[in-house]
Amino acid sequence: MRSLSAWRPLVIAGLAAAGLGLSVIWAVDHPVPLMLQGEVETTRVDLTARVAGRVLKTPVDVGDRVAAGDLVIELDSPALRAGLDTSKAALAVAGSNRNLAFSTRPEMIDARRAEREKAEADVVLAQKTYDRVSQLQERSFASEQVLDEASNKLNAALKARAAAEANLQLAIKGNSPEQKAVAVAQVEQAAAAVAQIETDLAELTVKAPLAGEVTARTAEIGELFGAGTPLVSIVDVDHAWFTFNVREDLLNGLVVGNRLKIRVPALGGRELDARVTVINAQGSYANWRATKATGDFDLRTFEVRARPDGPVEGLRPGMSGLIDWSGPRLMER
Repeated sequence: MRSLSAWRPLVIAGLAAAGLGLSVIWAVDHPVPLMLQGEVETTRVDLTARVAGRVLKTPVDVGDRVAAGDLVIELDSPALRAGLDTSKAALAVAGSNRNLAFSTRPEMIDARRAEREKAEADVVLAQKTYDRVSQLQERSFASEQVLDEASNKLNAALKARAAAEANLQLAIKGNSPEQKAVAVAQVEQAAAAVAQIETDLAELTVKAPLAGEVTARTAEIGELFGAGTPLVSIVDVDHAWFTFNVREDLLNGLVVGNRLKIRVPALGGRELDARVTVINAQGSYANWRATKATGDFDLRTFEVRARPDGPVEGLRPGMSGLIDWSGPRLMER
């Protein structure tokens, strides 16, 4: 008959086997929860100026709430303001030239008419002189040279009358259509230059495009900033969402419109109701790669966005959101 010490190893082995069996049964009935961790994200806008300028006013600071259209930064540029004055002066000159191209002074028309009348009188006199000399030459009382001189004077008078008539018509009708078109184009060009500088000046006033909270401000009064340099950053904290990266075999039929319960540790474990708004496949760089040569396959990773039903006080970008993916989830639309 064996002693008690001889049976002890068998008893211990039996107890260990029983414990292992109970552990397996417990693991089957109580699987380890699958937790998905995501992150709170919001729309962020980095405000810049399209033109260079020196900071004149900074009415907001980091942490301030702003509404859409609120002034956040005001810059100043004396060079742009001087350029605007120059452009406006050029526009005035172009406008005056256009007016001259489309109008003729009555005094000029009268002067051209008087010149035409004088040229007409010169033609009459030259014609009479030529007729007399021609008659005298036929009677041999005048030489051929005198007749040629009279003929030249008559031709010159006729050409002078034609030139005077053309000048009169030019004074009455004004400049040619081509000259008028050039004058109009010059006005439009000058007006465009003024509008461009006015647009640049408007860029010196930076306003919030949306309501939110100022999270960064690099601009300080007196500093000079170049075009495109970030001045202020604003985040829309009232319209935050959660982003989860989910392996495709875990999607389990999830579709846009499904509702989820998300726990936020930073809010004391508070659970939020959210609706799935986006399910997008990530790039190949985010794929889960198989480790076996056979019997396994690569799985893609999907971005799942879920937006809370409304603004959540205290919810900030960067906070974590947890979903118990293995337990029951609210999946109704």
